[in-house]
Amino acid sequence: MELPIIFCIDDDEQVLRAITRDLKNKYRGEYRVLATTAVTEALESLRELKNKGETIAMFVSDQRMPQLDGVAFLEKAMQFYPNAKRVLLTAYSDTDAAIKAINKVQLDYYLVKPWDPPEEKLFPVIDELLDDWHHEHRPEFRGIKVTGYQFSQQSHAIKDFLAGNLIPYHWLDIQTSEEGKSLLQLNNLGTQDLPVVFFEDGSYLIKPAIADIARKAGLTPQIKHDVYDVVIIGAGPAGLAAGVYGASEGLKTLLIERRAPGGQAGTSSRIENYLGFPSGLTGAELTRRAITQATRLGTEFLAPQSVKDIRQKDGYNKIILEDDTEINTRSVIITTGVDYRTLDKKGIADFTGAGIYYGAAMTEATACRDKQVFVVGGGNSAGQAAMYLSKFARNVYILIRKEDLTSTMSAYLIDQIGSASNITVRPFTEIEEARGNERLQQLVIHNIATGEKTTEEADALYIFIGAKPFTDWIALNIIKDEKGFIETGGELKNYPAFGKVWKQPRDPYLLETSCPGVFAAGDVRAHAMNRVAAAVGEGSMAISFVHKYLAEVK
Repeated sequence: MELPIIFCIDDDEQVLRAITRDLKNKYRGEYRVLATTAVTEALESLRELKNKGETIAMFVSDQRMPQLDGVAFLEKAMQFYPNAKRVLLTAYSDTDAAIKAINKVQLDYYLVKPWDPPEEKLFPVIDELLDDWHHEHRPEFRGIKVTGYQFSQQSHAIKDFLAGNLIPYHWLDIQTSEEGKSLLQLNNLGTQDLPVVFFEDGSYLIKPAIADIARKAGLTPQIKHDVYDVVIIGAGPAGLAAGVYGASEGLKTLLIERRAPGGQAGTSSRIENYLGFPSGLTGAELTRRAITQATRLGTEFLAPQSVKDIRQKDGYNKIILEDDTEINTRSVIITTGVDYRTLDKKGIADFTGAGIYYGAAMTEATACRDKQVFVVGGGNSAGQAAMYLSKFARNVYILIRKEDLTSTMSAYLIDQIGSASNITVRPFTEIEEARGNERLQQLVIHNIATGEKTTEEADALYIFIGAKPFTDWIALNIIKDEKGFIETGGELKNYPAFGKVWKQPRDPYLLETSCPGVFAAGDVRAHAMNRVAAAVGEGSMAISFVHKYLAEVK
């Protein structure tokens, strides 16, 4: 953690050297002392320091400076750091100006030059002021800051990306955050520039694309090898497990993720039935542990990056990325999982990201404090989200088409929901329409049992209505079932096309697709169990089949 700063300015270089020397001799262990002779340079430095989230504990400014006198400088400095202590260096003849400055800039002390000996005339004063500052100071967040409107689709996309990739950030709602407003003003930006992402080095991006944020945050490493032993496409639980086992067993392993690691499981607010965690754990925590483990063992991670094609030639596979980068690999494991199905009702698309969210969207949960929240869906993901949202919302309503939750949700979740006083399950209901002005404000709800339609106030809607496999991008001769899930192993023999594409003398391995050396694991695979533990098992199992395949083609 960087030390707080004592910032000195004086156009007289001799005086500036003297004050910085004395301050450094006394306080160098607890503070950094920065100094400049130029007002313009000082103000630009303050802007950069503020953008970086640096802390200034005290300003020491000379009164007589040609560009701007000391009082005027302190007045401008207050715009950046209003809580820093302010000390004015004065000649005896300037004491009247110093006394007036006590009211004008809430001056904490004026110090008459010279201050010899500093042990008597300087240090006791500075000690007292710094002690006061420490008692009042609340540390500022150091890291990425996102400033924007709460109900902005682009702001939501940025927050969702950062949270999904486990990158800490501080959200500043421009309508409620004074810090957010201050950052815009100090950088000569306006609301037309939102969202703005400020980085720890003091730079910022206006209305940035996700790829630009990823590059700035260091999430786009270079490809290190000419040929990989295995490339894993998708960093959900199955892909992460494959990454851990592949690297730990000495394979050159690359893991590619189009958005954020963890998949749907990574957005879960609480996983309570995963072996070895009796108190449960969040999807983000499971993802963080898995990413740390995989990278420590040697797995390379490439994100956010989409794969648009796989091509096979002469026993090698070529991965084609969205930007046309080509990656050579001896084997492939597809673990791209599933996407949430969209709700095709009037108004839903208009407010997606502005009050309507697919999946848990934990990044927006705190904005639901004391609000009316609706959850559509009766599966475990919907139940986990409802329980998490109930910690913030005034009321949470779970809308389901069936009579109750017993056929779609685990018993432990049903019991938890039943004991939550602010969660109501509403059977035989569906969304008819979403309404609002720039953000969701109302829902038209249809009771399919009675035919009644009601218009209700709604601050947020979370949608969990099933999933579809993310396989539309696959152009290779990989056989899929009628829903788009990838078929593997013995099930492939049930398809007439299998004999046309499979030319090996052996049968496909259990998790192998209709293309030799290309495997599938987790939710993207037909007949998968759709449980985190099952996906982890399949991911690790896929590596054992990769070894068998690689032994054949050596």
